[in-house]
Amino acid sequence: MTAAPVEHTCPEPQSAPRPLTLLEQADKLTDQLPGYRVEILGGVLTVTPPPDGAHARALSRLRRPFAGAGLDGGETELLEGVGLWLPDGPEDFAVPDLCVIDADFEDHLVDHNCYDPVSFRLVLEVTSGNYHNDLQTKVVAYGNAKVPVYVIVDRKHNRLHVLTEPIENGYGSHRLHAPGQQVTLPESLGAEVTLDVTEVLSAAATVTPQH
Repeated sequence: MTAAPVEHTCPEPQSAPRPLTLLEQADKLTDQLPGYRVEILGGVLTVTPPPDGAHARALSRLRRPFAGAGLDGGETELLEGVGLWLPDGPEDFAVPDLCVIDADFEDHLVDHNCYDPVSFRLVLEVTSGNYHNDLQTKVVAYGNAKVPVYVIVDRKHNRLHVLTEPIENGYGSHRLHAPGQQVTLPESLGAEVTLDVTEVLSAAATVTPQH
């Protein structure tokens, strides 16, 4: 009796899954880490933990002079957490802590719930643990995006930075302000806004518990 030959069928090789794009990775992280801020800066995916109480307090104080000058309603809006599409890379975007933005910004949606930088009159950041992003990486990013005014509440060095005159890879004017000073922001905002540096930095300061 002759045994019948056995045919071995090789399974079809499975193709490797397509790697996620940076934007897809950003979406995934946003879903996995609620409360965290996810951005793509210079082609690098960055994740910022939820802000502490002092960070939130500083933003609350900062809203007052802008709203008092009439920038929260009418021709402009004063908003937190609005995505800004960046020209530095095909998937780059930032999410500033606070911005003064044209009221028709929704007509300028680009992608991924981010808007054309032409709509932004000012962006503001309160530094966190990854303060190098705010003081260096975003200076380049916002300058290249031609955002007219970039304000940084620098909790690390207890200073207020006001950057104006956007140029390639930065700003032509970068002024530092210390406690005790009053800073009037450029008229390009559409109204006169003066910041009390002491008040802003005091609100942003973290209080160390006494034991």
